[in-house]
Amino acid sequence: MKFEERILYEDNHLIAVYKPNGEPVQNDESGDESLADKVRTFIKKRDRKPGNVFLGLIHRLDRPTSGIVLFAKTSKALSRMNEQFRDRRTGKRYFAVVEAMPPDEEGVLVGYLKKNGEKNKSFVFDSPVKDSKRAELKYRLVGCSDRYFCLEIDLMTGRHHQIRAQLSHAGMPIRGDVKYGSKRALRDNSIMLHAGELTFEHPITKDKIELKARAGGDPLWRYFDV
Repeated sequence: MKFEERILYEDNHLIAVYKPNGEPVQNDESGDESLADKVRTFIKKRDRKPGNVFLGLIHRLDRPTSGIVLFAKTSKALSRMNEQFRDRRTGKRYFAVVEAMPPDEEGVLVGYLKKNGEKNKSFVFDSPVKDSKRAELKYRLVGCSDRYFCLEIDLMTGRHHQIRAQLSHAGMPIRGDVKYGSKRALRDNSIMLHAGELTFEHPITKDKIELKARAGGDPLWRYFDV
């Protein structure tokens, strides 16, 4: 796929791009080229910009997940979008393929997450503990196969590894996510978690923007029509 085919939305202020599994959003210890660097390089070449390209990172996705990533092309857009994300005025919908049937077709998971920086992992507690943060998400069962179950997830809070940790704590680990209890890793080390929908108010025009992206990679996504 050519890089321009991964662009989901772009204007003078914002650019939204599809991130496949395994690609880091920003530079990490692996040294692999990040999505942010790819976007900068693409804009610089396409627009023949002589200097540095401004690109503000508004939010992140874990490396093994796929989905929509939104960047700001101006400092004003970055400031306003950061505020919008911080105030939870955006809509983020995820899809996850899990290894166990949820207890109900629809439900709410509430817990208290504590991040362990050394292990790069979050742990869920049923009641508050020191340095924990309240975490809440809503899920809905949208598909079943013989062995797996597809959930639609709306985040009410934004915590480190929140979906991965909370689903695992509820007995529903995400397929391929061995860090959080999956039975086995996938061959490409991805996990079946996809950020498929993003809704927000445009920082300049105030228009409502709704973005959607289908999941790539594992053919099981096609089975669930995600």
